[in-house]
Amino acid sequence: MPAWALRPDGISIAVRVTPRSARDILAAGTDDHFAARLTAPPVEGAANTGLIALVAKAFGVPKRDVTLVAGDTARLKRLHIAGAPALLAKIAASL
Repeated sequence: MPAWALRPDGISIAVRVTPRSARDILAAGTDDHFAARLTAPPVEGAANTGLIALVAKAFGVPKRDVTLVAGDTARLKRLHIAGAPALLAKIAASL
């Protein structure tokens, strides 16, 4: 599956998460996923909460528009970002 895919109401992205990093950053990973480094530990959903905030900031959308679809406890996660698909795709391509 590619790193991102268009949906009628936004896009979905795949992200590989590395918790307990020195700083929060979302960057290109491979053709299959983006790479996110988070300062939050992988405990009690802290990393998932941090990832949602990081993705929302990177794509310029409110946190409520970012939903964790799959991978709640896994390193590889799939998220849905609601909004204008063309604009979100442009941002995803620039990462």
